[in-house]
Formats: sequence, C-alpha cells, structure tokens
Amino acid sequence: MDPKDYQNSTAGHPVRTPQGYWAFVPSPLPPALEWPVSLVGVLSSADQAISRLSTLAGTFPFPHVLMQPFIRREAVQSSRIEGTRTSLVELYTYESGQLSFLEPASDASEVYNYVRALDYGLDRRKDLPVSLRLIREMHSRLMENARGSNLTPGEFRRSQNWIGPSGSTLMSSPFVPPPVDEMKQALGDLETFTHSSSPIPPLVRIGLIHYQFEAIHPFLDGNGRMGRLLIMLLMCEWGMLSQPIFNLSSFIEQHRQVYYDRLLAVSQHGDWEAWLEFFLTGVQVQAQDDAIRLIALNDLRLRYHREVRSERMVRLVDLLFERPIVSIRQVEAALGVPYLTALRQVEKLVEAGGIREVTGRSRNRFYQADEILKVIGAPAAELETPNDQVVAKI
Repeated sequence: MDPKDYQNSTAGHPVRTPQGYWAFVPSPLPPALEWPVSLVGVLSSADQAISRLSTLAGTFPFPHVLMQPFIRREAVQSSRIEGTRTSLVELYTYESGQLSFLEPASDASEVYNYVRALDYGLDRRKDLPVSLRLIREMHSRLMENARGSNLTPGEFRRSQNWIGPSGSTLMSSPFVPPPVDEMKQALGDLETFTHSSSPIPPLVRIGLIHYQFEAIHPFLDGNGRMGRLLIMLLMCEWGMLSQPIFNLSSFIEQHRQVYYDRLLAVSQHGDWEAWLEFFLTGVQVQAQDDAIRLIALNDLRLRYHREVRSERMVRLVDLLFERPIVSIRQVEAALGVPYLTALRQVEKLVEAGGIREVTGRSRNRFYQADEILKVIGAPAAELETPNDQVVAKI
C-alpha cells in the first residue's frame, strides 16, 4: 500500500507498522459531509423507493410467505460478488436435500450459510440489537463448514489481512486494513456510532457504516458478505423495511468494479459524496426492482390460489413459494398430513402444470415450481405483471 495515495483523505490516515508495511486506519464516523444537490436528490428518491417497497409488503396478508425468495436471491447475488457461483435452482436443490451428497465446502452450502446467517440475525435482534456480538455470531454461521472455516469464524482477526489481486502481499496490495489494535478501536467506535442518535438520515448512516465495516475488514474471510448482511439487518432494525425483501447485492453485482472503486476512493481521497450517491442510487434502483418482483410473486400466488380447490392445496401452494423445490416427505412434514395424502396433493399440482418432477427417478423424487423460480430469478424488466402501476401509487 502506497501511503502517498492516502495523504489527502478525510476518511482516515496511513500508519507504518513495526513490520515495515503501511496500513489504513479509518477515522471515527461521522465525517463532515457536503450535501450537493445531486446527493440530496438521490437520497429523496431512495427514501421514497424503500418506503414504497415496505408499504407494499405490508399490504399482503402473509408477507412471510413471499419473504423467503428475497432472502435466497440476496444470498445468491451477494455470494456471487465474492466469486461463488451457485444459481437459485442449485441453492433450493441443496436445501431440499437432493444435493446433500455435496462436499460441506460446496458453493451451494456456502450460499445457504448466508441464508442461515441472515435468518439468525433477524431472529436474534429481537433480544440483541445490531452489535459487534451479533456480527460475530452471524459470521460464525456464515463461515461454518465453508471455505475459510479454518480462519477463526465468529472471531475478529488477531493478525493482519490485506485486499488486493491474486498474488499481492502486505507490501504490494493497494489496501491494507488497520492493524489489530487499531482495528479494535475502530470497531468500538463503529458500534458507538451505530447505537447513537444522529441527525444524519438513516439511509446515509447505513451507507457510512457499510463503508466503515469494509475499511476495517475485521475478519480474515467473509467481510464482503458480512458487510452486505449488515445493510439488510440495519434496514430492518431501524424500521425502514417491514420484511427482508430487498436485494441490494443484485445492483452491486451488476456494478461490481464501480462499487470497489467508490469504496477505495473514500479511503484514498475522502470522496464520501460519490460513494453515497452510488449507494443511494443502488437503493433506489433495487427497491423499485424488488417492488415489481414482489407484485409479480403475489399475482402468481393469487392465481394459483384461484386454481386450487381446498385449503390443503392452498397451503401446498404457499409452501412452494417458500420452497420451490420439494420432496413428498417435505410436503408431508410441512402440511402435517400422511404420506399418501401429500403424494396425491403433489400429483394434482403436476397434472395442473404448476410443478414438475425433475429427477426422473421412481423413488426419492423432487418437484420443481418453474414459474415461481422464474419470477424470483428473472430481471424485473422481463416480469409481466398487470399491477406495475401499483408501485407508483403507494
């Protein structure tokens, strides 16, 4: 890391370690922000988009049914940023148990750990606010039996890490996070800022916190995913979202290099405004995308409900929105019915064209809801929903 690249930054300062390499120590939040008209404008648009998305989710009688696809979509996209290649179908297939023979460190199991970590954090925050302790607990689940599980999961690092291309070293990498002692101080300051009241708008605070977490880089592995988990957690903690139905990682993955460049520009030049404009633009764009997807999922769910005849079949339909790839045994357990009853219900949906058998086996068969998976995974522009205008009216 070249200290000359960081001399004029208001975000922190470079320090030379006894070992001879340079590291970056971020200053405590908040920074002194300028508020250009462009930043104020995108903040207003992002606030409106998130508010509409949250209100829209609240209009549905069973938002928890539609929540699960968004959590899994976020898991896939966030992990993809880090180079993990797993599709939604592969993730759901892994969850269904069909791919249980995979090695523990498979891509699908790592993505599923993201789901587990977010579920845990959302549930745990009922008793424990967003804090360093909660972040460590979530990290331990994120890294369990995954690549990097030997790198002290659930514990802040006790050695130096660095960020750079393959083959880089502490001496040659473009960015080195703070040494351990400075890291501990920076984490304490970050927790204080997170818990303190502030006149800074919540979305801007979250953008600042995300940068700060990435600059501190407190774990030996999993920092990027953990930092993006923190965005969703804070949005729910601060009442901005009623449900975790927001997929910012999809926007970041599409603009990955700009994302990295904007974060680095804060460290090197104190360019907070450019980073915040990028972050808030992502919030606006993705909230609008997710609103369209939420409407399309609910429209599909209501259409399925109209086509089935019994309460039990309605429950099966809702199960498919939570788990679009299922076995008969899973339907049996979820609905609390005998195996043969579950089999008959599934066969009715197969005949109606709602699901199809995907293994080709005579036993241990699995069934997939293609329409549901398409709505979850397709770009919003490809989704056909008669209620697109609802987003603008809320």
